[in-house]
Amino acid sequence: MVPVLLVLLLVLILFGAGFAVKLLWWIALAVLVLWLLGFLARGTTSAGGRGRWYRW
Repeated sequence: MVPVLLVLLLVLILFGAGFAVKLLWWIALAVLVLWLLGFLARGTTSAGGRGRWYRW
């Protein structure tokens, strides 16, 4: 009974890790798209140059 439970626990951990990694890839892709949109749509300064769209 214990080996079956250990195998089921291992499968659950691997499935959870795979789901988390896939979710992190989607989040990274969304952040990249937002960064690119912000980079392309940044405003101009009063001097006519391009300003920074981020605060840091």
